[in-house]
Amino acid sequence: MKIKNVALSLLTGLSLALSTGSALAHDDKYFDSIKSPHGGQTRMAGPYHFELVLKAGSTNVSANPVLVYVTDHAGKAISTKGATASLLIVQGKQKITVDLQAQGENEMVGQGNYAATPDLKAALTYTPAGKGAEQARYTPFAVTKKSSKAAKSGDDHAHHH
Repeated sequence: MKIKNVALSLLTGLSLALSTGSALAHDDKYFDSIKSPHGGQTRMAGPYHFELVLKAGSTNVSANPVLVYVTDHAGKAISTKGATASLLIVQGKQKITVDLQAQGENEMVGQGNYAATPDLKAALTYTPAGKGAEQARYTPFAVTKKSSKAAKSGDDHAHHH
């Protein structure tokens, strides 16, 4: 009888943890409040975290690198082998699409003409091998104001899923 109760307790705990998992989803404000591993801007879509790294300091539109790092919610690298991705960059009236290629363990890389200005917006479409597409939107050079409440409380909590 004891084993049955322990098993029931474990299953109840597991289902509770799984049902509250979606409540732990992070919004863009949360990601903008933490430092991303490669200095880019991180967004979440489906089971992925996508960190977009564009070249900062480039004031004139010119050919610059585009990198996207793909991880799971715990920050563990997810292989990009066989994946396809593109990044639509909108800057003023200019719109360009950068095709990204899988490279390394969890990177998608390419090159696009852009300048590091606050009005730059980007939309990533990422399609892992054999799965449906996920999309994420970015404003990598927008000036973000830190919440004074978070700054006062020292709210830089680590997150675990």
